Amino acid sequence: MASAAEQEAVPDHAPERAGPPVWPGAPTPLGARCRVGPDGVAGTNFALWAGGAEAVELCLFDPDGAELRLPLTELTHEIWHGFVPGIGAGQRYGYRVHGRWDPWTGARWNPAKLLLDPYARAVDGDFALPAEVYGHVRDWPQQHVADTVRDERDSAPYVPKGVVVQDDDDWSDDRRPKTPWQDSVIYELHVKGFTRLHPGIPEHLRGTYAGLAHPAAIEHLVRLGVTAVELLPVHQFAHEDHLLRRGLRNHWGYNSIGYFAPHAGYSSSGTTGQQVGEFKRMVRALHAAGIEVILDVVYNHTAEAGELGPTLSLKGIDNRGYYRLQSDARRYADYTGCGNTLHVVQPQVLRLITDSLRYWVTEMGVDGFRFDLAAALARSMHDVDMLSPFLAVIAQDPVLRRVKLIAEPWDVGNGGYQVGAFPPLWTEWNDRYRDAVRDFWRGALPDVRDLGYRLSGSSDLYAWGGRRPYASVNFVTAHDGFTLRDLVTYERKHNEANGEGNRDGTNDNRSWNCGAEGETDDPEVNALRLRQQRNLLTTLLLSTGVPMLVAGDEMGRTQGGNNNAYCQDNATGWLDWTLPDDPGRAQLLALTRRLLALRHDHPVLRRRAFFSGRPQGADGLRDLAWFTAEGAEMTEPDWYAPTATLGLYLSGRDIPGRDERGAQITDDSFLAVLHAGHRPLDFRLPGPPWAETYELVVDTSAEDQTTAPGTLHPGGDVLTMGARSMVLLRVRT
Repeated sequence: MASAAEQEAVPDHAPERAGPPVWPGAPTPLGARCRVGPDGVAGTNFALWAGGAEAVELCLFDPDGAELRLPLTELTHEIWHGFVPGIGAGQRYGYRVHGRWDPWTGARWNPAKLLLDPYARAVDGDFALPAEVYGHVRDWPQQHVADTVRDERDSAPYVPKGVVVQDDDDWSDDRRPKTPWQDSVIYELHVKGFTRLHPGIPEHLRGTYAGLAHPAAIEHLVRLGVTAVELLPVHQFAHEDHLLRRGLRNHWGYNSIGYFAPHAGYSSSGTTGQQVGEFKRMVRALHAAGIEVILDVVYNHTAEAGELGPTLSLKGIDNRGYYRLQSDARRYADYTGCGNTLHVVQPQVLRLITDSLRYWVTEMGVDGFRFDLAAALARSMHDVDMLSPFLAVIAQDPVLRRVKLIAEPWDVGNGGYQVGAFPPLWTEWNDRYRDAVRDFWRGALPDVRDLGYRLSGSSDLYAWGGRRPYASVNFVTAHDGFTLRDLVTYERKHNEANGEGNRDGTNDNRSWNCGAEGETDDPEVNALRLRQQRNLLTTLLLSTGVPMLVAGDEMGRTQGGNNNAYCQDNATGWLDWTLPDDPGRAQLLALTRRLLALRHDHPVLRRRAFFSGRPQGADGLRDLAWFTAEGAEMTEPDWYAPTATLGLYLSGRDIPGRDERGAQITDDSFLAVLHAGHRPLDFRLPGPPWAETYELVVDTSAEDQTTAPGTLHPGGDVLTMGARSMVLLRVRT
């Protein structure tokens, strides 16, 4: 343990200069808000929750970086506040918070460190993470006690500043698409990665919110047929020290530090508040095209990491109040794998999160959220609790209960895997869908029991408590893992460029390289890889539930086998828009568009209720039926038998629910046949009463999928399936 003498150092002091008065102001709302004060004087109200702090200084910075410190002397319910006349939009600021330095009890106050306002709505500058931004002496020779030695050097020259933003937008001209869940198709994309290389976007807008709002970017989304973009994190984030030391950066952004601020690095117009307006204009442009905006949000941890991490904001405001600590309060409880976990049971933390969520809905215009490691947010004290304060508050909130809520239903702690357990208000990423579909098409499923549930909406997981099939967000790939092309090109991860000895990223890829590891000139292998991509995409887009595509999968994007490209802010992490120049990639894109148009046109493919599987009429037809290759309905033993072939009949005459005018919803009926075997197969098409005639709509064994084949096949006839292929047939009446 370091001695008291070892912990002492000479602090840096900011030069004193005269400043404006600080009037009492108000404790609400938290953050910095422009307003009119007494006698009509314009200014800004500053309010910061800092439970346990002994004093708080508001620090204002001029354009040259000179600092003015103003004590906040008003304290109401642990909120330090004051109104500063004459301060308006564009003012850069931060806080210094005074209190005890006692890491053994979790107290880590250090006024030498300039802290970012948790409610800052814009952030100017980047986090470089030199030694000065650590509350402790980062490079202390005895690393096992380094976190106990307070660093007295001033961090202000090295950290970003919050920016005061003017409230000037009421969204009266915006029209939210409000797409029903059952009609939704989600497209996961990265603001910079999607736009950085797009040739139709002006160079100065590429990689930015304005780039995503550009007509060239929106045209791709509209032609594709998606209804929502799910943006990888756009909250202000910081780069990890270990990445900066290796010359890398955090590309994905799962390292948040500002929950109200759009990440300044994606702004083309400026970082002293202009990023806020640019983000809003992006949302408006997407809404005008009928596309919703969903944010991937990271409220489970922050960029301050564990006890050896930097002091950027919450750690220096009230470490014990914001973070879950272990019984040894020097250490952090880590359910996220990122060093810390926000203590959501604490009222001020719950308020921070819900205030942030409401802000992005009401003032920034977004339509929903995907919660990273949502199980960590649902923990009460230690265990995941579906009656936790976080879930309870969301359920009753008049703003948040109306937007789209998607859980990543797991974390890395004990009992953290909670797929199927979130309450009815929520939808969930369904990784069991991902695994079953991957395993089927690579020939690794022992039988088709699990596949049957996944294709038909995962009723085994979600048919409780009033939940619907759209509680399942179906995906085959996500940002985390192989791209679709890499899934059929690599059996092993190739993450050497990340600088972690290829130890990072999962080893459970459930991939198959089709006979050669990596890119090859073998035409047979490449043809098979394209067919497997068509199989996976067709399966995803015809399954019951909400499909999620990853940007670029529709045209064969590759990351060179890197299944954890979180730090690849380069061509590996950017979408290559020249891919459709290759005929095979162009055909894949055309097939994706056609499948999404088919899904849009046919309600039987986007059901609002689970199938019953029971006869619906006198002829004995079921709303859902399963068939063997012999054309017979599957029996109980068939589900347990090894097979690579499955037929799925969807009846369009038995769709539950009515349209907006109260009329019964009816549709065509379809038969889908999935064949993962390595040889061609004769599949006998079910005859009457199922169908007199079938029309071929999709055949993934065909190279050219730009138009519907349209071939007719009588019921009862044999259809020869190509090796490893899928067909969709429409019942002709």
